[in-house]
Amino acid sequence: MPLESVTQAALQSALDGLSLRQKTIAANIANVNTPNYTAKRVQFEEALGRSVASGSGAVQASTSRSLEPTRLDGNNVNLDTETLSNVDTVLRYQFATQAMNSELTAVRAAFRTNS
Repeated sequence: MPLESVTQAALQSALDGLSLRQKTIAANIANVNTPNYTAKRVQFEEALGRSVASGSGAVQASTSRSLEPTRLDGNNVNLDTETLSNVDTVLRYQFATQAMNSELTAVRAAFRTNS
């Protein structure tokens, strides 16, 4: 059985979800001029909150189609929305990475003191 806390599972789930969000944002931006392309959105935060509350912390991110209005060419990618979302995602990813590093440092220290 792996040694994993709810915090570690939640942080890993957050990193996975944020990574998927970054890839999805990149795909949306790459298709900003593709006719009939529908932007995608990644959700995991609500599921992650429920999972942590239930004592697990492990969730899988889901992707859905954006419900934003489309332009005349059928595309609904909004470059401003994607840019802001990317900045937010990068900051959250950095924070989660730092939190995971702190968690792993604490586990390593605990192993050293119990040896």
